Amino acid sequence: MSTIRPFAALRPSPSNVDRVSAVPYDVVNAEEARAMAAGNPLSFLHISRAEIDLPPATDPYSDAVYNKALENFTNLRQAAPLVVEDVPAVYFYRLKMGNHSQTGLAACYSVGEYDIDLIKKHEKTRRDKEDDRTRHISTLRAQTGPVFLIYRASKAIDAVADTVTGGAPLFDFESADQVRHTVWKVTGADLAAVVKAFGELPCVYIADGHHRAASAGRTRKYLAEKSPNTDNSEANWMLAVAFPDNQTQILPYNRVVKDLAGKTPEAFLAELKMRVKVADGTPNPTKKGEVGMYLAGSWYTLSLEAAARATDVGSTLDVSLLQDQVLSPLLGVGDPRTDKRIDFVGGIRGTSELEKLVNGRKAAVAFSMFPVGVNDLIRIADAGEIMPPKSTWFEPKLRDGLLTHLI
Repeated sequence: MSTIRPFAALRPSPSNVDRVSAVPYDVVNAEEARAMAAGNPLSFLHISRAEIDLPPATDPYSDAVYNKALENFTNLRQAAPLVVEDVPAVYFYRLKMGNHSQTGLAACYSVGEYDIDLIKKHEKTRRDKEDDRTRHISTLRAQTGPVFLIYRASKAIDAVADTVTGGAPLFDFESADQVRHTVWKVTGADLAAVVKAFGELPCVYIADGHHRAASAGRTRKYLAEKSPNTDNSEANWMLAVAFPDNQTQILPYNRVVKDLAGKTPEAFLAELKMRVKVADGTPNPTKKGEVGMYLAGSWYTLSLEAAARATDVGSTLDVSLLQDQVLSPLLGVGDPRTDKRIDFVGGIRGTSELEKLVNGRKAAVAFSMFPVGVNDLIRIADAGEIMPPKSTWFEPKLRDGLLTHLI
């Protein structure tokens, strides 16, 4: 079963929603966040990335940053203003980017079910990132960034979504990146129906936001230990938006390597051809097992094959094949989580960004990946496996600041 719960959301007024909403805290660095929020005191980046309002040299994990986040959050509640809904509800949230559209359900999801893997994971988390969001949540007493979940599509949930989204939305605006965000409140009989329909799902899956989910769990434990005589029941729930698997879009997560491990482009290419099939190619691979490579001004197509005896799904993903057959043996790239010679470029930036990095000598070679399938992610999570780092780039992105869960 998958338990969802309505909540009294803290939200902006419709007239200011476009100015308040912001990209997720972890898809921009401090410099980018500072530029995005410039001239807009209502931007939620002042809360999620509060270091932008402090001197540039400020340690992003210092006391000053969390104190500033709380100060900015308090001020924004008055200035926007942000209002608390009178009646707890859940919300259908539609993202539309170009011809792609997906509609998910924003609600409170059980931290307890996360703990026992009814909310399934596919990624390892880093302690420092957990520490950061745990402190952010516990300082603000609020979950401000939703976890992105996936569930196996359900006709019962689709039926409720069709009914609700046929009515007037609470929010409807287009963000600066030309993504349309539309939110409908779900109450009454529709609320009861969608809660029941979710209860019939055997599980849900984390698509994006493993650190937010882990931090929700740690915050619950922290508050219980710090103030055992206080009602911390809201901390038993985490803010998330769940989308059906047949609507979710995954873009590739591309790779660039800074140098060729002392080899010339010609020598590297010759050595590569001894290991894998290489042909003149185009920037975008057309199927699983193909990888585009940009080297010395030219595009090539690499054809990679999984070992016949591969037993785990993760080892058959293209990112794993590239790591095992090219990056590690030929370029000496070790653990991609920690090796400073490799960097990752989200598919939303396109292959032109890869060409720019190589042509500008910020990288020596770039690799364009075929996107991982949603079914691969689900199979890996069901098997209790961990996906290779930087395997998936979900797009479009949810916005922070639209719906906040106070704990």
